[in-house]
Amino acid sequence: MNDLNLFSDPYGEGAQQQPYHDEPPGRRERRRTRRRQKRRRRNGRAAALFALAFVVAVFGTGGVLGYAWLDNRMHPPDYSGQGGGNVTVQIKDGDSGSVIAVTLQQHRVVKSSRAFLKVYGKETRASGIQPGFYRMRLKMSSKAAMALLLDPKSRAGNQITVFEGMRAVEVYRLIAKKTGIPLRDFQKAAARPQDFGLPSYAKGKVEGYLYPGRYDLDPNGSAKQILKQMVERFTKEAEQVDLETKAEQAGMSPATLVTMASLIQAEGGRASDFPKISRVIRNRLSRHMRLQFDTTVLYALNRRTLTVTHNDLKTQSPYNTYLHDGLPPGPISNPGPEAIEAAVKPDSGSWLYFIATNPSKKITEFTDDPAEFERLKKKFEQWQQEHPGN
Repeated sequence: MNDLNLFSDPYGEGAQQQPYHDEPPGRRERRRTRRRQKRRRRNGRAAALFALAFVVAVFGTGGVLGYAWLDNRMHPPDYSGQGGGNVTVQIKDGDSGSVIAVTLQQHRVVKSSRAFLKVYGKETRASGIQPGFYRMRLKMSSKAAMALLLDPKSRAGNQITVFEGMRAVEVYRLIAKKTGIPLRDFQKAAARPQDFGLPSYAKGKVEGYLYPGRYDLDPNGSAKQILKQMVERFTKEAEQVDLETKAEQAGMSPATLVTMASLIQAEGGRASDFPKISRVIRNRLSRHMRLQFDTTVLYALNRRTLTVTHNDLKTQSPYNTYLHDGLPPGPISNPGPEAIEAAVKPDSGSWLYFIATNPSKKITEFTDDPAEFERLKKKFEQWQQEHPGN
């Protein structure tokens, strides 16, 4: 009886022990729903607590790291004081502030490039830093480093200017005088042109390939290093103007182009005359006329003068264009870009002769008439009489 009452009394004490599967379906579903909701709430609270802990950990650490990063950007590491020891640093033509900063850091002059850039950005004279070699100290403050770069007394090494039309031997003498390196060192270095990276068409000769311009010489550089620097400058300039392609378009080899440009450079007084001289060369060659340039004879004699004698014209040398047809076997000077351009693009004209009738004013006159040329020669001789010693 009690057993029967146990199962028949849904509200009695025994109802708590009633098997779950005997509950009505609706009640069972509601019970399951409440249980699932409780589990979701517990899991949600746990996930939220975990996420909060994760965020705190990450942003707490990130805050420290972020502050360190920001502080490093705003206050980059820098040395203090004037530094010590010595190091030579080269600032190249066209170097930006960023490049200078990296160069100084690489040579251990400043602690960080960013620290120097901060100083560079505030220095109104920074754009006045000249290319060249500088005597710096190790572990300097960026401010001290900037002060040295702006001080002319910090410049190391020597500056030279190689002028258009200078011969190789004249370049050697110029550098030897400026640096104290013996002239014979340059002559020995030139005898080993394979060390310079000369273009193949130079045929192992440096004449014509020591590019004119201003150079900052390494105070510790050797004769070979200095000549290599000049040849590399020629190679760079030749690539920029695409010299080989221009020579091909003009119907000549690169070597012929440089040789012709060297004649134009040696003969011309003004750049505006270069294209005319180029045309004279072409016109005479096309007519199988010898060039008869005094400059080629003087190159063979290693002399500089406006007076060339009849005996000089008999000089036995392949460079004597009074005795030999065509162009000389190689350049007679180091031409500049304007002469090279003129060799490629001559002016139009029928000129066959030219002469500097007033060298002091760099006046050159042109003609295609032999009789007129004789008159111009007399004009030049009159100038010589009025300017003895030139």
